[in-house]
Parts: sequence; C-alpha cells; structure tokens
Amino acid sequence: MAQASTTNISSPVGESSPRIDAREKVTGAAIYTDDLQFGNALLYARIKRSPHPHALIKKIDVTKAQALPGVKAVVTGDDFPGYIGLYLQDRFIFCRDRVRYVGDPVAGVAAISEEIAQNALDLIEVEYEVLEPVLDPEFGVSPEAPVLHPDLGQYVVAGFIFPEAETNISNHFKLRKGDVEGTWEKCTAIIERSYRIPHIQHVPLEPHIAISKVDEKGEVTLWTSSQSPFAQRNLIAQSLGLSQSDMRVISPVVGGGFGGKAGVSMESLAVAIAMKVRGHPVKLRLTREEEFYTAFVRQGLVAHFKMGCDETGRLLAMENSFYWDGGAYTEYGVNIARAAGYSCTGPYEVPNVKGDSYCVYTNHPVGGPMRGFGMPEMHAGLEQCIDELALQIGMDAVDFRKLNCLKTNSILATGGRMHPIGLDQCIEKVAEAIEWGRKASPSAPNKRRGKGLAAMWKAPAMPPNAGSSAWVELAEDGKVNVGVGGQDLGQGAFTISAQMAAATLGVPYESVRVAAPVDTRYSPYEWQTVASRLTWSMGNAVVNATRDVRRQVLDLVAEAWEETPDELDIVNGVVVSYKSEKEIPLKNLVIYGLPKPDGSGWRGGPILGRGNFMPNDVTGLDAETGQGEHGVVHYTTGA
Repeated sequence: MAQASTTNISSPVGESSPRIDAREKVTGAAIYTDDLQFGNALLYARIKRSPHPHALIKKIDVTKAQALPGVKAVVTGDDFPGYIGLYLQDRFIFCRDRVRYVGDPVAGVAAISEEIAQNALDLIEVEYEVLEPVLDPEFGVSPEAPVLHPDLGQYVVAGFIFPEAETNISNHFKLRKGDVEGTWEKCTAIIERSYRIPHIQHVPLEPHIAISKVDEKGEVTLWTSSQSPFAQRNLIAQSLGLSQSDMRVISPVVGGGFGGKAGVSMESLAVAIAMKVRGHPVKLRLTREEEFYTAFVRQGLVAHFKMGCDETGRLLAMENSFYWDGGAYTEYGVNIARAAGYSCTGPYEVPNVKGDSYCVYTNHPVGGPMRGFGMPEMHAGLEQCIDELALQIGMDAVDFRKLNCLKTNSILATGGRMHPIGLDQCIEKVAEAIEWGRKASPSAPNKRRGKGLAAMWKAPAMPPNAGSSAWVELAEDGKVNVGVGGQDLGQGAFTISAQMAAATLGVPYESVRVAAPVDTRYSPYEWQTVASRLTWSMGNAVVNATRDVRRQVLDLVAEAWEETPDELDIVNGVVVSYKSEKEIPLKNLVIYGLPKPDGSGWRGGPILGRGNFMPNDVTGLDAETGQGEHGVVHYTTGA
C-alpha cells in the first residue's frame, strides 16, 4: 500500500493558485474572437449611425449602397420589427421610426471588405426631421421635456420594474419607511447636498466584436466577446422570432468587460445582417471611437441627499433622490436605478427613510452596467454627507460610522433584517491599518497628506430566479473536467471553479481543467457573468456537481469493498478506506468501473456529475413602499 500517494493535501480554496488561463494569456496563445479564421467566405459589416441625438426618420434610400460592387447586403429597421431588451424591451435592432442618440444604428452593410462596407455607408441617404433633445435627467422628468418613448406604456417589462407611461421615467423605485417629514424637527444636525456624476466608458482593451453565421437551415451561430452568452441567445432569438435552440453563442477569451459586455449591445446587429447572407459569416468590430459612444456607458447620476442625526450622532432620517441618466434606451439601466433605490441609505440603519430612484430617458449614449452597478456613484455623495454630518456635531467620522452601520439583525430600509456581518469590525480594522487619528507626514514641504475612510454595501441586483448549472466529468487518467457557463473576464472565475471542484472532490488543483470556450450548445446554463455573483452562484453549482461525482465514486467503491460510503474518503485523487485501509486511484474506476469479484461482470461506468443552484427565498418589494422581507439574496459590506 503506497501511503505516500494518500498524504492529505491542503484545500486549494483560499490559496493563491496559478490561474488556469495565465500561460495562454501571457504568451499570446489565447484565442480571442477577432483571432478566429473563416476563410474567403467572411464578410465585413459596418453600421450607418445617426448624426443627431433626437430625430424622426422620414426616409432611408439604400439603392446606391446596394449597387456598390462588393456589397452583399444592406439592412434597415424595416427588416427587423421585433423589440429587444433584458429588463425592458424598448429598442429595435435597427431604428425604425426615430433615432435617440448620436450613434443609433440606422442601417447595416455587409461587404467583401471593411473598406467597401464603410464606403457603402456614405451612399445610404437618410432624411431626418430633427427634434428637441433631452440632455439632462432632471429636465427629462419635467413636464416641459419631449417624451422620447411614446410607446413606453406598451413595452414588455420585468415585473419588478415600474415605468411611468407618457413620461421619460422608465423606472421609478420608491422606498418609504417611517415618518421622514415628522423627524426633521427632532434632528440636531441636518446635511443637504447634491452631486453630479458623469457618464464613464468602460474602455476594455478588446473592443466589442461579433461574428455571426446563419446556415442553410436557418440556425444561427454567434461568436462574440461576451459576459452573457445565454442571455444573448435568449434575447436575440426572441427579437428575431427564432427558437432559442436554433441560436448558438460561442464566447472565446474575453479581453475585458467590466459590465460593458453584459446583455446585448451590438451583437444583434451582426446576427441581423447575417440573416440576409446565409452561409457567410459576418464580422462586426467596433472601432475605438465607436466603443466610446455606441457601446454601453456607465449611467450619469444627479443625486440629492438630505440626512439628519441627534446629538449623540445617531442617524434619524434620510431623504434621497436619484436621477439616473439612462440614455436613449434603458433595458439594463432600469435595474441599476432599482438597485440604488433599495440600497439608498448605504450600509447604515436609518429608522425613517424616503428614497426615490428614477431611471430617465435622455438622448445620451445607452447606459448600462459597469463595475459596482450604481453603488460607486451613489456612495460617492452619500459618504461625503456622512463625513460632513459627523463634523457638524463634532464627532469622529469613524466613530460615527461604527455607531450607525448595519450589524447582524439590524432592520434594513426595506424592512427585513440584516444577515450576519461584521461591518463595525471591518471599519475598526481599516482605521487601525491607516492609523486613523494620527497625522501623517507629507512627502514634500509643499504637500499635505490627509486620510479618509468610507463604508459601502452592495447586493447582487438580479431577478429572483437567476440560476447557475455545472457538470463535472473525469477522464481515463483520473483528471477532472469542469463545465461552466459563466465567463472569465480576468477576475479568475475559471480558476475559482477549479479550486472549488478540487477541494470538494479531494484531488490536486493541478488535475482540474475548465471546459472553454463557453458555448451555449455544450456548456451548462448560466444566467450572466454580472452582479458579483459567480463565485457564490456558479460556485455552488460546481460544488453540487462535484458532490454528485464524489457520491457516485464512493457508492461504487463501497459496494465493491462491501463497506459504507461514510467509511471512505478521496484523498489526493485516491479513494481510501479508513476501515480496511484499502485504496484505489480514481483513474482505475471512473471510466471503466470495477469488476465484480465472481467474474460475473462489471459495475459502475463513466462518472458524470451535474449540479445547479438558484436562490429560492428572494421576495418581491412593494411597488409603493419598497418594503419586503427578503428583497435580495445577500449584501456585501466593507470599508
């Protein structure tokens, strides 16, 4: 018996393991979407875009572009009447009746070269009737503002999003708790401040790119740099009237996402154009200039804060109004407004709260998710107000936060109770680490050095039934292959999946592989790679799939050795018995099984595990008050 082979190894979870994809990325061997080769059949797409922020489309003439040698197809909104959108279906793939921002897609061209496609755009004649634009979200909610989406009341919308028809408000999240107006007179100190946060572009090193091909049977394949392959499959198929089973999305290595490659932005354009040139792959790659104004941007924000405390520093009331500059279409932005709405107090317990978070249509570029999903923008102003309020009553800012921060079982602004956390200890540790209260010497005589501390919280802003799934299989050599549908954007999602599988099964981390690229035909389902949720949600699916494998292995060996699974373990890739001290490597049983002792046959067979995960206790929040027992799966807090 080789005792050395079963020396227990430490769990790779929490260890700084080499990333699974590190070598390919640092050596340049990683295959990105633009690296894929399609031969002479490949066509190149370019998009005719609106030069106006707001205008009616009176006429589009594509005759000259169609006649240009080398042009294979020209498409417009007349070809694709379906709406598309994640939480709110509020836009066409190509504009049909009006344009709503500079860069709105009006027509698309496929040609044998990018140069010819670009030249064809100049031959497309579009007649516009220019309209007054909305360029500020607070003006956008006023009665004087032109209504940018007259059909808002007819749009398909998720049940937790509350648009207001015949206005520019695509979502209004309300939070009402206690008696705010009656509390101001009880406050010793009150702070009122307003802040403006501008749009920010993600600027990934790899710009957005999509390649689509429609075969002769009408089945669609989309290769794209994506955080949301399964969501893209679903949304694009719905818009084009396809079965999701006839839509396949393959997402190779992603060169940066930060939220900007979530949902659907430009990918549907490539698919729509490919529908007109069956058998030809069509490549659409945004220029760096287009990346700045035609892809998702972080929404702008106008935030108004009012908060008050008593003489001891205890927060008594808070009244916050957020006006999110959602841009021309707010299919994703509506949920950012919702997340900021139910989180509007920051990580503090406040007995009286009035919050209004508006997602507002403007004629700016389309707002979408970016790291933090509204939380950095909201906290930027809120934490400055906390500092000022503490200063006004002469209280240390750290002590003020420790007094008011949420603790285990604190009552949230939405009415539920806080799950176990340690935010007050976290604030204390940060203060110790930066030597709060002790002046630091500047690095030069002409400089001053200050210290600051802020607290924050964030919850995954997602539907209540966003699910994950995974599969785990073993090869003849006993090594493990993990299938996931989430994407690695550089955050280490594949590495974490391998660590969790190795720790759960009892094998070395080095013996685990993750199946890539993500392919909706073969990869297990994953809602999206967003919301800081993959380690938790996809990770639970991986653990469940690996437990399934472990159960099958131990049941098989227990039957063969006439022992119970509880008497067995898997250590360093070897099944061991604590009862009989027998052992057998995984590679000797996970494919071909084990022979029966009397020679009458075999038991077992190829081991394949499956697992899924979905939260099952998220409740809705009341449309008028924002109150509910369990509005989010959990909060992450920090300082």
